[in-house]
Amino acid sequence: MQIADRITSMPKYLFAEIDRLKWEARAKGVDLINLGVGDPDVPTPDFIVNAMVDIVKNQPATHQYPEYDGDPAFRRSAAAYLKKRFSLDVHPDKELVALIGSKEGIAHFALAVANPGDVVLVPDPAYPVYYMSAVLAGAEPYLMPLLEENDYLPDFAAIPAHILRRARLMYLNYPNNPTAAVADLSFFAKAVAFAKEHNIVICHDNAYAEITFDGFVAPSILEIPGAEDCCIELYSLSKPLNMTGWRIAFAYGQEKLIAALRKVKTATDSGPFTAIQFAAIEGLANPDATIAGMRDIYTARRDRVIALLKSLGLPCASPRASLYVWLRVPEQFPSSQAFSMALLASQGVIVSPGVGFGQYGEGYFRISLTTPDHRLDEGLERLRNFLLESKS
Repeated sequence: MQIADRITSMPKYLFAEIDRLKWEARAKGVDLINLGVGDPDVPTPDFIVNAMVDIVKNQPATHQYPEYDGDPAFRRSAAAYLKKRFSLDVHPDKELVALIGSKEGIAHFALAVANPGDVVLVPDPAYPVYYMSAVLAGAEPYLMPLLEENDYLPDFAAIPAHILRRARLMYLNYPNNPTAAVADLSFFAKAVAFAKEHNIVICHDNAYAEITFDGFVAPSILEIPGAEDCCIELYSLSKPLNMTGWRIAFAYGQEKLIAALRKVKTATDSGPFTAIQFAAIEGLANPDATIAGMRDIYTARRDRVIALLKSLGLPCASPRASLYVWLRVPEQFPSSQAFSMALLASQGVIVSPGVGFGQYGEGYFRISLTTPDHRLDEGLERLRNFLLESKS
């Protein structure tokens, strides 16, 4: 039986592998604490849930096939939010399309703009879907190292000329997963100038735009003059409104690029469930209290994690955004995989090994802030015990 080369060449998906190990440990009766995956533990706000219940019960037309590119009311609501949040003027019919979560949009966008043999510039370490989208499109992923000494920003000048001649697409993601790094408008201005010089399209994944701390406000790449010529951006409701399982997001930006993405989606999916779109409209219209509450929760958790790490002598910067703390593996462990597996076996605590996000993630691990407070505290105590024992 033949399996497509594009499938056999794909690496294992990190979170699927973590899930497998998690279920194996649970089957053995281990009390697991998962600090690995960034899935918010706080429920979706009641006003969104109640809207969804009402819509499903009383609007049977929403149970039919949805509009391929999103219900017009949802698209208008998303455009209005972008105007309020980033001062962007986005045409809801021509420059915006609804997504079944931003992961879907990332994967489909490579199909829309990259041909077999083209190069896709992929940050590393990064959300694994960027790399996999290039492979599925038959393109060649080229890794852009995100290094600690560069504040986890790519060095465009280090990309060889022969790669740039074939490059058609570049993925960016700030606030960043997994490193928690942030980027300001000056970086995005450099990225846009670079892309226009080399005829490269940028897809900026802005999934963590609202999970920010200490007064930092995450920008949109489309705030840069000229970005509308070569960029699209993805915005997800998963993290700010705790709607990960609802699978609702949207892409916006350059009209031809959005049209190309829409064409791929029309051929491969039927769009998000209309009732979810209508419920999401409620969230987009009234996000402030929910987002502020989530920032308070994550700020407190971040501070507890950083305090513990520093008490153990582990150097760690306090992140200004995202749901994660990213730090070096203690020197007594040979790799991020060895560290995370030993922690799981010894203490039943799951963290994400950095190598799961790419080769330049080796030597680091990621702690997620999406665990209930009492379980986070217990997980941190187990981590403390593990590290103290590993030094003895």
